[in-house]
Amino acid sequence: MPARRLEWAVATGFAVWAAARLAAADRHRIADTPGAAAMSFTPQVTAAAWGAAALISDPGAAALALASAGALTAAVAPRAVARRQPPAGGAVLRVLTANLLVGRATAAPLVDLVRATDADVLFVQELTVDAEKGLVRAGMTGLLPYSITDMGTADHRGGGIFARHPLADSPVPAAPWACPVVTLALPAGPVRLICVHLHAPKPPWSCWRTGLWRHELRDLARFAQAAADPDAPPVVLAGDFNSTLDHGEFRHLLRSGFADAASQAGKGLVPTWGRRPGSPRGLLTIDHILVDPRCAVRSVRVFRLRGSDHRALFAEIRLPG
Repeated sequence: MPARRLEWAVATGFAVWAAARLAAADRHRIADTPGAAAMSFTPQVTAAAWGAAALISDPGAAALALASAGALTAAVAPRAVARRQPPAGGAVLRVLTANLLVGRATAAPLVDLVRATDADVLFVQELTVDAEKGLVRAGMTGLLPYSITDMGTADHRGGGIFARHPLADSPVPAAPWACPVVTLALPAGPVRLICVHLHAPKPPWSCWRTGLWRHELRDLARFAQAAADPDAPPVVLAGDFNSTLDHGEFRHLLRSGFADAASQAGKGLVPTWGRRPGSPRGLLTIDHILVDPRCAVRSVRVFRLRGSDHRALFAEIRLPG
């Protein structure tokens, strides 16, 4: 009897998780603490639910675990399948984003990565004055000669954008979690670029931090509204969103008018963050490149970033004609 109760408790736990994921519990204050932090681990819970369904002996509990595993898989699996892209006919833009872990990432390998990917734009988060000097010494300006940076005021908010083509401050107002906001002057026309670094909804019991995270995600939707005009420049957001596609609030941001490049390319389950620098195994997919839905995603790759707990994320996109 105790074993049967344990099996039912485990199966019920998976059912509650599946219900919370499908109901976007992190969007509701009654469940967002610690729900927002917990939802990040939905892919791992999905795998565990399949394992539990195979091991549980009680038929009813096994059926409940199996149903939960199926529901979670239906939510998670689509991001691992490449999607059909819109018929964009504009220029190709190669974008790279990297969180430098408060400037600790080694500069030379990052510059080498820019060279190897032939990136047109590099977004960096947790940029420091010393880190920027290190990138310059390593040869960044020879590859991407234009840059706009903002070191922020606190909480590792420094960010920057380096580009192959001229940059100008955007007329759209920025925010501490979306900075800098610039316009890239491509020969074929302008593109609006936003470097993103959101606060994380942690510690899991902090209602204030979770509320701040939610507010920042909702505020990012205004950039989608700025691009709603079909004659407006295409918009690319890139950086550390501290959010995964299992967060209802992040999915709501996508529905406001963005496409997640990694999911479009079938790479939406590739982790971009690990527990410590140099960890061979990634844990969560919290770095993203979001593109205007008029853009076509041609490829996405994830690279190890020496000295940082984040991976560098690269996307090659074709802009609308």
